[in-house]
Amino acid sequence: MGLENRLKEHRARINVNQTTLGKMAGVSRQTISQIERGDYSPSVTLALKLAKIFQVPVEEIFIYVEDEENKDE
Repeated sequence: MGLENRLKEHRARINVNQTTLGKMAGVSRQTISQIERGDYSPSVTLALKLAKIFQVPVEEIFIYVEDEENKDE
């Protein structure tokens, strides 16, 4: 599974679209879209920047979920 996120929920909470959030974070709208879909895992720097924008801990936006098959390793 990997990294899940609640980015779309937080974006809706502050009432901004993907383009605006991208500009606030210094990335493209496409990057925000890919993160929301789970197609792209942000760098630590970008994850922290997004958390700062939303004024929440990074763990409220991004959740690491271990794969069932990798739990025993």
